[in-house]
Amino acid sequence: MHTDPPKYLYIIRHGETDYNRLGVVQGSGVDAPLNEAGRQQAAAFFEAYRHIPFDAIYISALQRTRQSVQAFIDSGIPTQVHAGLNEISWGHMEGKVPNYTEDDYYRHMIQAWRNGQVEVPAHGGESPLQVRQRQEPVMAYIAGQPEQHNVLICMHGRAMRILLTGLMNQPLSLMDTYPHSNLCLYLIRYENGQFSIERANDTAHLAALEPQRS
Repeated sequence: MHTDPPKYLYIIRHGETDYNRLGVVQGSGVDAPLNEAGRQQAAAFFEAYRHIPFDAIYISALQRTRQSVQAFIDSGIPTQVHAGLNEISWGHMEGKVPNYTEDDYYRHMIQAWRNGQVEVPAHGGESPLQVRQRQEPVMAYIAGQPEQHNVLICMHGRAMRILLTGLMNQPLSLMDTYPHSNLCLYLIRYENGQFSIERANDTAHLAALEPQRS
């Protein structure tokens, strides 16, 4: 029986922004650029993976993802923008001052998601379930391109966690079991309709840089 060769998805989180460094919520409503550390992370990733013959690049509609893979785009690799890959909308929390993680509302919402209440949206924003629903057609499209064997996808932290639970056929309540940091890599193998994780939260390509905040 004929089987297609495996497809490899190189899924990365964008590089650091000043909002990341300050602990301020970005979500999909804050379109911040990379800072100097983020640009260094992007350059380091390019140096480590420029030898991979990427057939396509997929990015979100937010500039921090494009900037993270700009060197690959500049080399002529076909690139598509999909808003379905955008970060979750944190609604009224976006752009808020540091220490938002200590906020009772935020902590209660994260706990509700871990308890399985994944249809609960951030106030004025999205729920994890809504994010998964907008990701699914994008991933179905990517999976359905048999001529694309090596694909680079740049997206966002919470959205990446949501995506990984979907690819692994896991409930969204487990999304926090997937760690991430700026410009980390999840290498995903897709074969015979199944996704598997080959490398998780890989940051070996950043080893030469100064320690960065996640």
